[in-house]
Amino acid sequence: MKKISFAEFGGPDVLHLIDSEEPHPGPGRLRIAVRAAGVNPVDWRIREGQVLGAHPTELPSGVGLDAAGVVDEIGDGVEGIEIGDRVFGEGVDTYAEFAVLTAWARMPEGLSFEEAAGYPSVVETALRIIGQAGVRPGQTLLVSGASGGVGSAVLQIARDRGITVIGTAGAANQDYLRSLGALATTYGDGWVERVRQLGRVDAALDLAGSGVIRELVELTGDPRKVVSIADLGAPDLGVRFSGTAGSVPDALNEAVGLISRGKLHIPVEKSYTLADAAAAHIDSKAGHTRGRRVIII
Repeated sequence: MKKISFAEFGGPDVLHLIDSEEPHPGPGRLRIAVRAAGVNPVDWRIREGQVLGAHPTELPSGVGLDAAGVVDEIGDGVEGIEIGDRVFGEGVDTYAEFAVLTAWARMPEGLSFEEAAGYPSVVETALRIIGQAGVRPGQTLLVSGASGGVGSAVLQIARDRGITVIGTAGAANQDYLRSLGALATTYGDGWVERVRQLGRVDAALDLAGSGVIRELVELTGDPRKVVSIADLGAPDLGVRFSGTAGSVPDALNEAVGLISRGKLHIPVEKSYTLADAAAAHIDSKAGHTRGRRVIII
């Protein structure tokens, strides 16, 4: 099969499309013929060799955690799923024609493979950090870097829970944030005062790693009310860096419920071929995303 691999840490040029042996599922796992793979910031962070304890890497390594596709092999002990089922979930080396999933759910009706591939890690992360921030219904959550995949999920999940959301993003994404129910403002000079004019902030999330931790602590008044998924220096300021996933199966089940109720939709901003994985990483790292980026197999 074809897959994306890298033999050394570095820039996007270390990614290569190679011929590889097909993987097969062990007990409690299943394999899919991949139709689409989600592109996540963690993918290029791992490729660069950043220290991410939840994702130890042995070289050479494949790339990718999220995927959607058709079940074609089932490991021992797996029940409630059949060959030919359309599923989305999380696994290993998903930038490939076949991938083994460790967590999965049946795709909701009406969802395309391209759309479904963008949900697994994003929804798990959104649920986890909303919980870690300790924000409750009736309170206000500030989301810095709110227009990407995780931000899109956070805004919709928080609003569904009765939480007011303030989102910061570039000027081009202000209407997009408002369409998801957020109070929107731009980042850049004077952003802290613009946020204050929108209301009191009870908790805050840093999704972009753009050097705003001190300001988020200032706005909330307590570093324990701030969570970052993008700034490895956050703990130096007493802020939690959240890099270890919680229950992916629970997150997938909640995603299915939200999608089925029409409460969660994350658009696909751009799709790429497997051979264009390096370009996908370049664009992901550049930011300014509205929704998700995915690789079509």
